[in-house]
Amino acid sequence: VLKRLSASDESVPLKVRNMMMFLAIFLMITALARPVIEKGEKVVEMKGLSLLAGLDISGSMRSTDLYPSRLEFAKKKMFELFEEMPSDEISILAFAHSPFILAPFSADKQTLKMMVEGVDDSYISMGSTDFSGLGMLAGDVLQEQKPKILVLFTDGGDEEAIAGFADILEERGIDLYTVLIGTTKGAPVLTAEGKPYTLEDGTIAITQRNDALLALAEKSGGEGIVASHGKKDISELVQRIRSSYQDRQQGETRIEERVELFYYPLGAALLLLLIAFSSLPGKRARRSAHSVQREK
Repeated sequence: VLKRLSASDESVPLKVRNMMMFLAIFLMITALARPVIEKGEKVVEMKGLSLLAGLDISGSMRSTDLYPSRLEFAKKKMFELFEEMPSDEISILAFAHSPFILAPFSADKQTLKMMVEGVDDSYISMGSTDFSGLGMLAGDVLQEQKPKILVLFTDGGDEEAIAGFADILEERGIDLYTVLIGTTKGAPVLTAEGKPYTLEDGTIAITQRNDALLALAEKSGGEGIVASHGKKDISELVQRIRSSYQDRQQGETRIEERVELFYYPLGAALLLLLIAFSSLPGKRARRSAHSVQREK
């Protein structure tokens, strides 16, 4: 085998063989440079929906009326939303006293899931929920989106904060969809140490689910549901969202249309390498073989 692979013992001259090998290397380098033919910009319409999902991280989300806590239950329902919208673009924000962006718009649900999984008890803020700040940030994030869809995973909020939130939603043209977390019976608000939070008069603070956001969602053009065990609730909510915007698209995007040419030099390089390393019988070898046969 080594003899047949040797460049010095073949019918192809050594200089020619070396030239073919160097030319093959040059062609492979050219292929790595990815030569292309530029054909200009192309407008592509993007199908599907683009929405903003908000996760409540206020102090009441530590309550355990839903196992293991409202926060963990809300994260689970958000994961179900990801599963039901595999090709749609979703951005995530967290909100309490100060809302902030967790992830920009992306269709990569595994990355979004990792970002949400990282939200743990340390993120929870005991301050009151600023729905006005939430509305302003949501309006900025959704400014270029059509339609403007906001899906909140929350246990609700007080009447005054929600009233200001409603004005912002109407002003910015945002459709609100709410997934309410918690029970009407309620549960104690817990501290970071897991102990019940006490008020100034010594009584234990109890937090209950506030259904006022359900009416606000319908008023804004969206819809609200109360989260339950199983995936049916989120599945039905996604179906309603899709039916409401079935003729709407995310919009248009411009891409550079190019024709790749790298496979031409790569194919030529492989062909030259095949010839350079091939073993072709020479004339002398053929003559000797014929003479042996005659002698026999």
